[in-house]
Amino acid sequence: MTTPDNSEERLALYVDHENVAIGARDIGYRFDPKPLMDALAERGRLITRRAYADWNLFREDRRDMVDSNVELIEIPQRSDSVRKNAADIQMAVDAMELALTRDFVSTFVIVSGDSDFTPLVSKLRELNKRVIGVGLKGSTSAMLPPACDEFIFYDRLEGIPLREKRGGGGPSPSRSKKTSGGGKSKSTSTPSSKTDAAPAAAKSSQKQDLRKLERVLTRTLSGIQSSSAGAVQASNLKRALLRKDPTFNEGDYGFRGFRELLRHLADNKVITLNDGPAPGDPEVDFPSAPRDEDTAFQLLRTTVLELMDELGGDPPLSGLKDQLRKREPEFSEKDLGYSGFLQFCKAAVTKDVVEMDWEEEDQEYYLYVEDSEKGS
Repeated sequence: MTTPDNSEERLALYVDHENVAIGARDIGYRFDPKPLMDALAERGRLITRRAYADWNLFREDRRDMVDSNVELIEIPQRSDSVRKNAADIQMAVDAMELALTRDFVSTFVIVSGDSDFTPLVSKLRELNKRVIGVGLKGSTSAMLPPACDEFIFYDRLEGIPLREKRGGGGPSPSRSKKTSGGGKSKSTSTPSSKTDAAPAAAKSSQKQDLRKLERVLTRTLSGIQSSSAGAVQASNLKRALLRKDPTFNEGDYGFRGFRELLRHLADNKVITLNDGPAPGDPEVDFPSAPRDEDTAFQLLRTTVLELMDELGGDPPLSGLKDQLRKREPEFSEKDLGYSGFLQFCKAAVTKDVVEMDWEEEDQEYYLYVEDSEKGS
C-alpha cells in the first residue's frame, strides 16, 4: 500500500466557468479543462475539482468537465447580476470552508479573470495557502494576477481547442516581406498544408508508443521545471506522469522499472541523470545541447525562407508546424523538451535563427529571416 508523499503539493480547483468559457469563446477558443489538468498535474495532486455555472447555459461543456472528474455546482439562472453574484459567493464560501477545515490542502487554484476574487485570494494567502490563478489574457482583470503566487494564462497552454472558424476558415494569408518600412499588405496565395502529416516510413506500434512516451515525459519534465526552482527527482517525475495518466506503467513499454526507462532515455540523449540526495532517486534534467536541437532550428529557418519565397511575404505561425512536418515527418518540438510550437519558435528567435513579430490587427505571429542574414 502506497502512502501519500507529504512533500507534494495538494491542490483544490475552483472554476468560475461562465467567466472563462465566455472569455475563451470571445477569442475563438473553447474552454476544455484537459490542458489545464495536465498543467496542474505537473504542480501537485488535485484533491478537489469544482466548477460553478448555470449548466443549462453551458450544456455543450458538461461532457468535457465530467470526463475530467470535475464536480458541477449548479447556480440557477435569475437575473444576470444576481446569478453572477450567487456564483461568486458560493465559490468563495466553498473555498474558504475548505481552507479552514482541510489543513492538508496547500494550494488553491482559482480559475477566473474576475477582480471580485482578489479579496478571496488575499484571504487564502493570509491562511498560508499558495494560490494559482488561471484566466484568459484578454479578459483577466489587471488586479488579479499580482495578487496570486502564480498566474497561468489559459490561452497559452498547449492543446487548447479552437472553435470552428466562421466563414469557412480558409488558410491564413502571409504578411508582406518584413522591410524597414514594415508594410502590411497581404498575399492571397498560401501553400497547401495537411493538419497532420503522416510519417514517411511506418514504424512498429511498440516503437511509436515509446516515441509518444518520450514526448509525454519530456513535456512533463519541462512543465515541472517551469513551475519549480529545484532539481527534479525521478520519483517526482513519475508521480507527475501518474497524475496525468493513472494507468501509466513502464512495464507496458518493456522496462522492468522506471529507472531502467530513464537510463534508456539518457543513453539516447533525451535526458540526463545525476546523483540525487536520496540513493536510487536520481535528478533528471535535459542535456545542455538537446538531441537534434540544431537540426530542428535549421529546419525551421529553411522552411521560413522557402515560404517567404513561395508566398512573397512572411509566413504566419498558424500552419507553420504542418509545413515543417511536410519536410520532416518525424519533427516534434516536444522531443526537445518544449511545451509547444510557439515556445520552440521563441527559442529560435532567442538564438537568432529567425525573427518573429506579433501583428495586433491580425492577432497572429509572423516569422521571417532578415535580408542581411539570408546568406549566413
